[in-house]
Amino acid sequence: MDYIVYFVITIGILVFVHEFGHFAAAKLSKMRVDVFAIGFGKRLLGWNKLNGFTFGDLAKDWDGQGHTDYRLCLLPLGGYVKIAGMVDESFDTKFAAEEPKPYEFRAKSTPAKLFVITAGVMMNLTLAVLIFWGINFFQGKQVYRTTTISNVEKGSIAADAGFQTRDKILSVNGKKVTDWDELVDNLMFRNSSADAKVELERAGEKLSIKIPRKIINQGLQKEFFLYPYPAKTIVGEVLKNSPAQDAGIKPGDEIIYMNNSFVHSAEEVQEIVKTNKSKHIPVIVLRGNDTVRVSVKPSLEGMIGIKHGTIFTGIKEQRTYGFFGSITQAIVNVGQYTVLTLSTLKNVVVGKLAFNQAFGGPVKIAQYAAKSADTGISTFLYFLAMLSLSLAIINILPFPVLDGGHFVIILIEGLIKREIPIKIKVAIQNTGFVLLLMLMAFIIYSDIISL
Repeated sequence: MDYIVYFVITIGILVFVHEFGHFAAAKLSKMRVDVFAIGFGKRLLGWNKLNGFTFGDLAKDWDGQGHTDYRLCLLPLGGYVKIAGMVDESFDTKFAAEEPKPYEFRAKSTPAKLFVITAGVMMNLTLAVLIFWGINFFQGKQVYRTTTISNVEKGSIAADAGFQTRDKILSVNGKKVTDWDELVDNLMFRNSSADAKVELERAGEKLSIKIPRKIINQGLQKEFFLYPYPAKTIVGEVLKNSPAQDAGIKPGDEIIYMNNSFVHSAEEVQEIVKTNKSKHIPVIVLRGNDTVRVSVKPSLEGMIGIKHGTIFTGIKEQRTYGFFGSITQAIVNVGQYTVLTLSTLKNVVVGKLAFNQAFGGPVKIAQYAAKSADTGISTFLYFLAMLSLSLAIINILPFPVLDGGHFVIILIEGLIKREIPIKIKVAIQNTGFVLLLMLMAFIIYSDIISL
């Protein structure tokens, strides 16, 4: 139920912001907006100036007097704004038989059309900037004053990259790094498409390793594949009637020893649990100043019923930003994640990264939304900002049905100084719509099988 609630909240905010951009731009451009809809399919309820608040479908989408119908529809997977005289997802072409009206989309200038079609993307981009600004201004950034890596397990992505436990990273691609923030920035964002050259210190000796971009991309699918040293694994929540509760594990416990080996990260705990299903695992936790020994038996699904995480315990620095400094930092944040998203898209296109590893659908969005909300409002807002930015980037791609596809058609019409035949535009929309449905079906299927 949490997943459903947070999914609806997240998608509702993003869709409203995006569609409001189109709506406001259309109104400013003196275009008639017939429908403002959250969701697709059957109209559940809505309001317009002529009929007031009503349930179910209307006899027609508009009343002939330019009154917008604000509606909530059955499928909460998006939304749309129906602008008079525009070929869109509704595939309504009745207007084609008549001469263009002054209030119609097709009667407006090319700059006005481009303004309306890009306004949704600009609103999503603005939302991302505002959220990043707010986080930077009110919360700042906590920086870990270390470049030393915590424990590296055999067979892990970090091990495949060539790292070992307690490696101290000195530079990435020739740029000196002095804290964890600089390390992540240079490894993830500043060199988003090529292999990375890392200079490090290991057991008192300096050496250089080359990390293939493919491995970095794999690591990014699990947040980040390196963890700073020193760190500890803390239990955040223990689920009721779970193996962990039966064993006596409590929130706040620090897991230090499990299955006869020391643990240094939440990922190690997960791996031990998954590989020891239905077996009793000896566990040692630190509870305050006391050491507690317990034994836990994972379920057949390889779970013990705890929410836990890896927490850095070394020197931290709290960086704060002023009003304008926060804006600058927000723009930097947007630039970083834009580069990362475009790099991910490129790697999918050239076959370096599997599609289902790069993109998530409703199920993954619901999972991440719920998890981020459980962590706190700041984490949820951060997730919302990244999702809003991703939506803006995806939407502006030159693909039929998406805003980027409309943008290309408008540009072509502006250059040739005449409208592309309605039949051709409808055919393009139909093709794009079918492809988009197939893509969504594949993403949802990938989400479900990855559960």
